[in-house]
This record gives sequence, structure tokens and C-alpha cells, in this order.
Amino acid sequence: MSSPSLIVATARSWIGTPYRHQASLKGIGCDCLGLLRGVWREVMGTEPELPPPYSADWAEAGADSLVLAARRHLREIALHDVADGDVLLFRWRGHCPAKHCAIATSPDTMVHAHDGACVTEVAFRPWWRRHLACAFRFPAR
Repeated sequence: MSSPSLIVATARSWIGTPYRHQASLKGIGCDCLGLLRGVWREVMGTEPELPPPYSADWAEAGADSLVLAARRHLREIALHDVADGDVLLFRWRGHCPAKHCAIATSPDTMVHAHDGACVTEVAFRPWWRRHLACAFRFPAR
């Protein structure tokens, strides 16, 4: 398995990157998926697939494509097993597809990119925990 400490350090190295929809360039711009893609490239190598172009509201009208892609390339874990370096997927409403992702950096913190802000490390507060839909671990190399 990829080292959780390497994943956390890599995610933290993106802190300060401005939010840019569909981008994935450290220091230049990324969205939440772009952050995850960039960390994957640095830790794992070439991305296993590239996402198709997507609109800002893609999750409101479609399948649970973020969860399906995560299941193709990451190892799903129980929500109570989340540890440093794990990928977190969030749903804003229970009936909607997951549309946000972050990387856990400790039991109580995560790194994510959010519209209107730069990549940041935030507290994994009860609000976030209520919206946590799935959790995944990076695969072994």
C-alpha cells in the first residue's frame, strides 16, 4: 500500500493552490477532484483514467460517477476505519450523488479544494462527518 504519510505530505503540499474548476496543477489551480488526481500522480504515477469534461452541477443530474470511479481505482473501506491518507467522498443530500472529495490528514483534519477558496486543511467536524458518503484507501503499488 502507498505510505499514508507520503499521501498526507503530498496533499499538504497542494495547500494554497487556487480553486479552478476541472484543473489539476499544483500551485496553479485545482478543484477537489483535481487535488485527488494530482496527489495520485505524485504518489502512484500515471492516472488510471482521465475524467471527462464536467460542469459545476454535474452531480445533480447524473449517476454516482465519483463513487463508481473511486471503486474502480481505490479500495473501499468502512467509514469508521478512516485513517490518515484516505480519500473521503461527500454527499450534500442523502439522495444525491457524491460530489466532493478530500484527503484525510489525521483523525480530525482533511485537505480539500472548495469553490471560492484555495486548497486548505480544515477540521473534519461533525457537519462533514454527517455528509461523508464513502471512504477509500489508495491501492498497493
